[in-house]
Amino acid sequence: MPEGPSIVILREQAAGFVGKTIQRAHGNSKGIDFDALAGQPLLDLRSWGKHFLIQTPEVALRIHLMMFGSYRINERKDSPPRLSLEFDDSGELNFYACSVKRLEHDLDREYDWRGDVMSAQWEPAWALKKLRAEPDTLVCDALLDQTIFAGVGNIIKNEVLFRIRLHPLSTVGALPAAKLRQLVAQARAYSFDFLKWKKASVLKQHWLAHTRKICPRCDIPFHKGHLGKTRRRSFFCTNCQKQYPAPAALTPVRSDSRPRSQRTPPAS
Repeated sequence: MPEGPSIVILREQAAGFVGKTIQRAHGNSKGIDFDALAGQPLLDLRSWGKHFLIQTPEVALRIHLMMFGSYRINERKDSPPRLSLEFDDSGELNFYACSVKRLEHDLDREYDWRGDVMSAQWEPAWALKKLRAEPDTLVCDALLDQTIFAGVGNIIKNEVLFRIRLHPLSTVGALPAAKLRQLVAQARAYSFDFLKWKKASVLKQHWLAHTRKICPRCDIPFHKGHLGKTRRRSFFCTNCQKQYPAPAALTPVRSDSRPRSQRTPPAS
């Protein structure tokens, strides 16, 4: 599933269509009036988290690429598109295997831009307030909560937790104040690192935890698990990533080494 930085790249790549007129719209998405889109000028292209937003004077469209969605600019795939927009200069924008939803024209009423980690309107204090209201939430789930960190996906989650040395099974309410602020700050900072590396086609070279087998700090095997309510894959080191609160120590079970014949039988 593309994460927020990848949608920013899509927005930038498609920016040349802004101001042009849609000559023809078609696709196999349900609930979309394709005929009504024809003749509409494209006013703006925006992104919020993992949502790509297309705005015309009368309607806005939300594209969510889901797990296997893709797009093509000025070219096509063999498979039928969910949405295809053809413009007055023969350019076209095509989306495949994705969700397409009609929204009201006023996107500022639809979205709170303070929650988008890539937005200029991002407000870390607002994210901190929402996190503090959910003290029992695991940090591996909190980072994937799009109402708090819109645009953060599983790659960013794993890399941020490794970068700040935080165990994914830590609870939000147990984090020291400085560590909670660090979590919020790095969710945004790593997202912009992701964007830079993705544009340079070197993103995977910079992964330190995601899909890795050995911790680069401790030189020991990473743990891997489908953790939290989201059940998304987590890659983490139990040596350098601290868990808050610390897991309770298990009480060892003592075995009775006496022969069975000498043991006291249980009370009836």
